[in-house]
Amino acid sequence: MLFLISAVSFAQSPDLIIGKYHLPNNLDIEILKKNNKYFGKIIALNGFENGQTKDVKNPEKSNRSDKLLGKVIIKNLEYDFKEKEWINGSMYGAEKGMFFDLEIKENKKDIIVIEASKYIFWKTMEWEKL
Repeated sequence: MLFLISAVSFAQSPDLIIGKYHLPNNLDIEILKKNNKYFGKIIALNGFENGQTKDVKNPEKSNRSDKLLGKVIIKNLEYDFKEKEWINGSMYGAEKGMFFDLEIKENKKDIIVIEASKYIFWKTMEWEKL
């Protein structure tokens, strides 16, 4: 019985998203926690956008020479204990130079299911855990 209770508690832990992930756009990111919020930074480019290494599509012209490697692209994700989802985050999409609202809908064994949205448009993706 104790094993079952601890397994259920572990399965719902907000910190389960902490780790490294491969994104569909070939970036690898690492999700970290700071002050009960989750952040993600780029840790590998893997030939992103035909070898792009700088933030050339950034809407702020002064940031277009910034390196992508090490850039924080996920900010302020919070865990909603009631819904068991990570919500209220934002994500920067370097391939488009746009910011999106971000939620993590599901945490499976080797992937997380995210939903990125902008205005009335949204996209659901799976990120593979490294």
